[in-house]
Amino acid sequence: QVQLVESGGGLVQAGGSLRLSCAASGRTFTNYAICWFRQAPGKEREFVAAISWSGGDTSYADSVKGRFTISRDNAKNTVYLQMNSLKPEDTAVYSCAADTYLRTVITGPRAAWGQGTLVTVSS
Repeated sequence: QVQLVESGGGLVQAGGSLRLSCAASGRTFTNYAICWFRQAPGKEREFVAAISWSGGDTSYADSVKGRFTISRDNAKNTVYLQMNSLKPEDTAVYSCAADTYLRTVITGPRAAWGQGTLVTVSS
């Protein structure tokens, strides 16, 4: 089983940027596609972005297209989420998840989850 740990969350003003990291340990990292989700207070969890094991395929929610970029460094067992032009509505706990295929990491079921990192965007 792979273990995931997120980092990089914090407080930022609207229009600012943050980079989140999802670091993996355990099973071979390149076996897994990785997905970012977020959950705002009182709202359902929603898909943000996903990347295939090779990094060759990516997918984004419409709400973040053009502002967020997902990437991975397999040598460092880490996936990144670069978030630019942040808006107050991006405030949420961001979590990463892993599964074998890009399709299933987006739709579920997923093999592993991280504990999440809080992003707060002030207006």
